Amino acid sequence: MPHPAGHVRSGRSREGATPHDAAPCDEIDVAFLDYLADSSTRAVLTRQTLEHVVLVVVPLLIALVLSLGLGVTAHRAARLRAPILSVVSGLLTIPSLALFALLLPVVGIGDQATFVALTLYALLPIVRNTVAGLGGVDPAIVEAARGMGMSPTTRLWRIELPSAWPVILAGIRVSTLMITGIAAIAAVVGGSGLGREIFRGIRRIGSEGALESLLGGTLAIVLLALLFDLFYLGLGRLTISRGLRD
Repeated sequence: MPHPAGHVRSGRSREGATPHDAAPCDEIDVAFLDYLADSSTRAVLTRQTLEHVVLVVVPLLIALVLSLGLGVTAHRAARLRAPILSVVSGLLTIPSLALFALLLPVVGIGDQATFVALTLYALLPIVRNTVAGLGGVDPAIVEAARGMGMSPTTRLWRIELPSAWPVILAGIRVSTLMITGIAAIAAVVGGSGLGREIFRGIRRIGSEGALESLLGGTLAIVLLALLFDLFYLGLGRLTISRGLRD
């Protein structure tokens, strides 16, 4: 008996895929949902996420202090600007795995190597944006402040840094997002954080639960980076005047 017009003769759907094609994806989805539903998994991911936050925030605060000092120095001493920017740029070109390994003999295994490496990596965006931000301050405003008798330090804190803050904040934001991802390598040198779950999956690759660990650690880092980004968007709205934002 001939098939009715429009009837699909093969076992494939109209989109060209059989039920068997979707089965592996469905199995992965179910396995990952089961992985997330496990209370011990959620506890591990929560603990590692908090550890990851510490791994990011501590080096970032140290880098912020160092970068502001280097940026102000580079802005005021033109002869030092190129050397300072060259050094911090060179630090960022060192492969992360190599830098972590090089620090092991100096600071040992654990989070110490991570703190040092991430601090070095976070310098360039903040230093560069500090120099750019200070250089973009209207000279007329600075001259007016000088005419009012303000000292260089007072001008810096009350006039120049507040005016340059939007650009500096953008550099801090870039540094934060960058080292949030790099911090995962801390697990290689015995550090804490979400990298442990990722490397747990790598070590078990090919066995049950490996892909779930890889996805769990990776997605947690992506989510954390998005939360950091939202934090900086809110901080910008709170600390940057409407005139500077516009």
